[in-house]
Amino acid sequence: MRHSIEAEKLGVAGSGAAQAISSCVHCGFCLSSCPTYLTLGEEMDSPRGRIVLMKEALEGAIDLRSARPYIDNCLSCLACETACPSGVAYRDLITPFRAYIDSECRRPFPERLLRSLLLGTVQSPSRLRLALRVTRLLRPLRPLLGDELQASIAAALERLATAAQSTRQPVKGSSPTTQQGDGPPPAGRGRVGLLAGCAQQVLAPQINRAAERVLARNGIQAITPSEAGCCGALSLHAGALRQARVRARRNLDAFDEDLDAIVSTTAGCSSGMKEYPLLFAGDPDEERARSFAGKVRDISALLTEIGLTAAPPSASTPLRIACHDACHLAHAQSLRVQPRALLRAIGNVTLVQPAEWELCCGSAGTYNLNKPRIAAQLGRRKAKRLLEASPDLIATSNVGCMLQIEAHLRALGDTTPVLHAIEVLDRAYSGTLSPAGLDA
Repeated sequence: MRHSIEAEKLGVAGSGAAQAISSCVHCGFCLSSCPTYLTLGEEMDSPRGRIVLMKEALEGAIDLRSARPYIDNCLSCLACETACPSGVAYRDLITPFRAYIDSECRRPFPERLLRSLLLGTVQSPSRLRLALRVTRLLRPLRPLLGDELQASIAAALERLATAAQSTRQPVKGSSPTTQQGDGPPPAGRGRVGLLAGCAQQVLAPQINRAAERVLARNGIQAITPSEAGCCGALSLHAGALRQARVRARRNLDAFDEDLDAIVSTTAGCSSGMKEYPLLFAGDPDEERARSFAGKVRDISALLTEIGLTAAPPSASTPLRIACHDACHLAHAQSLRVQPRALLRAIGNVTLVQPAEWELCCGSAGTYNLNKPRIAAQLGRRKAKRLLEASPDLIATSNVGCMLQIEAHLRALGDTTPVLHAIEVLDRAYSGTLSPAGLDA
């Protein structure tokens, strides 16, 4: 190969990338689960097509720039890994290749600026709050924007502002806290660190507050270090490895080594933190990253591992709950049973599985901001499949999925509530899990 697939070339997991290429037998099992292939109908927008492109680009058979549009279209949902009979670790190829191609071929300035602004804004709670406020204030002026870049930035922030407006909480300051949620004092079952994250503490701070209360009811002390911040997953999956390491190292320093677990209520964050060993491969912090990643748990995984000591009361009336599988929970972490186990612990509840559960909803970090047309098609498709299950409530495990699904449900004229699974459990504990209380 003209461009050796090694760690020093690709930035992380070079040998894993080589293994991913050699393992793919191009059988096509991934096609039916790939959202971009199903939406665009192009072979090069499928996982096996992208693997061929990346191999040829690394061998020098094609120009790197010709592969970039197809690489950019990938949502990194990893549904292909779930479907693959050969066990191809697609994540070990797509993430480092994105970093490699951006290091070798600079994007046009407008693209670089837009991507930098979006990443810098979404991953910073203070900047995100400011951007959403400014976007609302300038909404009447948006039709006057003639410059393509300005219009693109305005449109991206407008979509985020609209999604945020539909949440049950106002968009306002929400500082990380070291205080524990409401409920009985811990019974000594463990002490965990709870990641505040970035966009979630602005767009849906009620999720972590619900998590604190549920953990407390089950005897677990939750600590949210104020020094912790964004997990770095958005930067990592955008190919911005240096930025991702800076954010990840901040979390390595922030969480106490004596914690029993490091917990996230966002599927993308727990998945991203489990990738820290790859991110720090060959770095002096690699072993520390490996130890940290070994403690990372999605909140549904933690609670099912240790078991609920406090049985949640039954819903006041029968409820049909449709479970939406967040990609970075179901595909990246193989966690589908765990959130359902928590919901099944609530009496008077029937869980229903929508068709095409494996398909991404189109949120995918900042994908819905960078690729709005494809994301919108996937969002509508997901909303329709969920509605076909006739649910009273939709539960998921990722804030991006919540906002995306809710926005497309509302666009279809539907008002079905969308909650995080931990919010559903929290409402059951508080006795407010009823049709009348779902919109509260």
